Amino acid sequence: MLDKYQIKKDKIKFSVLEILNRLLDSNQIILESLQDCNREKFEKAKLLLKNVTQKTEDIDKIIVTTIALFAPEGKDLRELVSFFKITNELLRASSNTRSFVNGFEEVCGKVNIEMINEFAIPMQRSTIESLRYTIKILTTDYADEIESYMTQALIAESKTDDLYDMLEMNICKNETKSLEFIDYHNMLSALRKSEKVADRAVSIAALLIYAKSGEQVHQL
Repeated sequence: MLDKYQIKKDKIKFSVLEILNRLLDSNQIILESLQDCNREKFEKAKLLLKNVTQKTEDIDKIIVTTIALFAPEGKDLRELVSFFKITNELLRASSNTRSFVNGFEEVCGKVNIEMINEFAIPMQRSTIESLRYTIKILTTDYADEIESYMTQALIAESKTDDLYDMLEMNICKNETKSLEFIDYHNMLSALRKSEKVADRAVSIAALLIYAKSGEQVHQL
């Protein structure tokens, strides 16, 4: 392909990487926020994801114009189509992250801190790990590294599912007052969004592998 085509592809990759890094940074700040229910940090986490919708739309425009100008085929077309799907996953992950913050900051000081320490914080750490390994997949072309990173991303995402289920069971089996139950229900709803961020990260990782090799990854 032409040099101009490679420039376009590099710009798409760099833009996707920028949003992924913003997602990672935002979720790392959320982890800190969970430890002390710091509202300023929660707001900072949301601010990092400002204008993600516009950024993903800009990437989509580059992809569409690149396809129109260069009419790529085979592997090249597969890469562009994969990145087109990735922008949708990035948008959903960003929306899930903001929804998680909005939901959790309202109950963070009301629910049992032991539950936050035992379930919410480990869940958030696993979400961060899934994002981190997805970024590693984007930034390497070595097949053995990609396979290892994908395995780690899947393990991290699976941990978020397990921790959520354990927390849900814990809340259901413990008797709580009606007002307390509302707070715990709201906490579960918020944490479901965190779980979805990990899901989106794994979906992005799978699309990246498909873009690179054409291999379909079956998620756990």
